[in-house]
Amino acid sequence: MQSPADILESIWTSAGGDPIALGRVRLTGGEPQIPSSFRVAVAGQTTIAAAGLAAAELWKLRSGEAQDVSVDMRHAVAECRSERYLRLDDKPPPPAWDAIAGVYRTGDGRFVRCHTNFPHHRDAVCKVLGCEPERETVQAALMQWKGEDFETAAYGAGGVVALMRSYDEWSAQPQARALAQLPLLSIEKIGETPPRRWPKGDRPLSGLRVLDLSRVIAGPVAGRTLAAHGADVLLVSGPGLPAIDWLTIDTGRGKLTTFIELKSEAGRAQLRELLKDADVFSQGYRPRALAALGFAPEDAAQISPGIVYVTLSAYGHAGPWAERRGFDSLVQTTTGFNHAEGQAAGIDGPKELPAQMLDHATGYLMAFGAMMAKARQVREGGSWHVRVSLAQTGRWLWNLGRLEGGLNTPDITGEAVHAAFIEHMQSGFGTLKAVQHSARLSKTPAQWSRPAMPLGSHPARWPARS
Repeated sequence: MQSPADILESIWTSAGGDPIALGRVRLTGGEPQIPSSFRVAVAGQTTIAAAGLAAAELWKLRSGEAQDVSVDMRHAVAECRSERYLRLDDKPPPPAWDAIAGVYRTGDGRFVRCHTNFPHHRDAVCKVLGCEPERETVQAALMQWKGEDFETAAYGAGGVVALMRSYDEWSAQPQARALAQLPLLSIEKIGETPPRRWPKGDRPLSGLRVLDLSRVIAGPVAGRTLAAHGADVLLVSGPGLPAIDWLTIDTGRGKLTTFIELKSEAGRAQLRELLKDADVFSQGYRPRALAALGFAPEDAAQISPGIVYVTLSAYGHAGPWAERRGFDSLVQTTTGFNHAEGQAAGIDGPKELPAQMLDHATGYLMAFGAMMAKARQVREGGSWHVRVSLAQTGRWLWNLGRLEGGLNTPDITGEAVHAAFIEHMQSGFGTLKAVQHSARLSKTPAQWSRPAMPLGSHPARWPARS
């Protein structure tokens, strides 16, 4: 079984990182940290460390000064569950899930998971089933369906559901075979242009402008991480798009936030103007959705030569499911994690991982990829495209191996997290208590210099560079 240091080395060198830099990283703590048969704690620690080391390398590029990076495993785990430890005016988060979200049996004895936190996804499930949005009626309706037939029909209607598969079942899928041919993340040059000059600044990403077009967890975590190292991150949302308030607060730390209506030509013109002066364009929309509006990676490279374009998908950019919508909980279900955890726990049915680890680890990999691509842009020029997916992160996590008896690990208590890893700050919502960033840089400490604010709080323009 690979050590955390070996896992970090693999991530780092796969993206072109200099192995010598690994000597400046210190990883502390041991596994397991939370109850799981999978190496979720190591997954969090090593992806956060990779992003922290990338920030340190960018600082070295722009200042000539090397620095040390340290990540404690327990702190990393807490950060990978940051949404559950957030407190607003000392109040805990509300229930995370819609009333009919979750797991159901189907008529053929299988299990399906429905993700209905957004109203249009809930409506799609109820339309296919022909029932009211109540758990009992949904369960009764699903007894008339085979699991895989319902999965297919719900996706066709615009819903997001997943059939629970074993790992062997998933591995036999064409999509799993397509993912097996892909790296954990890919960084490709998509245009030729000279290197960009660094703006002035006293932090690794000072003066770098990031357009963040993402929602829920993975993409927003990437933007939050870039903001922690000094980037000007502008979260672009639509006035009519549904959002999950608690996640918006937790992942909004350090960001500016504006509304742009991309369905209108005026809104698309606004985004093009912002893109002209952006360094990173990070997006997690359904595959091809932004391309249809004129913001494909190649379009962005024409509008803003030298851009780093980061794409998040659920199931990867190749294979028959490349355009399928999805969330962490669904990818866990369909790729074998819930079945395997359920078996390890001795229960008849799915068991979730004790963190949204596919989301969080993928978010840190997005930030890592963005920074590594930026380093290449500074050295050799070009526009760059970084691609990550929840399912590919899941494949990587599975291949890290299993922990015998890991499910017997006592969970970390909220009290322990609040005693060790919480910072207090004011925000546009009230007083926040939230998990600090766990990557500690010796010369340029991570920090969020802007408070979390309600969506749409800022104009659609960049702040002046110092």
